[in-house]
Amino acid sequence: MTHFEVLTHIAAAPQRVFDVSLDVDVHTRSMGRSGERAVGGLTAGRMSLGDTVTWQARHFGLRWRMTSWISAFDPPGYFVDEQASGPFKRWRHAHYFERDGHGGTLMRDVVDFAAPLGSLGSLAEVVLLDWYLPRLIRLRNDHVKAAAEATFGGTSS
Repeated sequence: MTHFEVLTHIAAAPQRVFDVSLDVDVHTRSMGRSGERAVGGLTAGRMSLGDTVTWQARHFGLRWRMTSWISAFDPPGYFVDEQASGPFKRWRHAHYFERDGHGGTLMRDVVDFAAPLGSLGSLAEVVLLDWYLPRLIRLRNDHVKAAAEATFGGTSS
């Protein structure tokens, strides 16, 4: 199993960043390169505790589907999404939002995942996924940052 963290500083209040991070439409726009879209469950608007979304995207030239659900939710401090079904043996993505002491937010993503297929999956983690997935989260976070900062002009709630 692989574990990684991504830190992102955002010039917006934690509640604003929390809300933007749960927005299905913002997520879909952030994943435009892979054509990711919500095709089942909640397909638009803001997710909440217990909500599921089935995502469809193209990665590595293949079409993938993953259903995730919001398994923990404590606004504006954190939420967790986990894979209910999909390509991973395990996928857990915890999102934390903390005041940065300057009117903004430190967003911390903590991802734990495991590829399926035993030794072959472990090899895929080392060779491909350990590089690809943190990059994908950083791209998403760049979009979340831009959306949160632009919508209400920075640090206002």
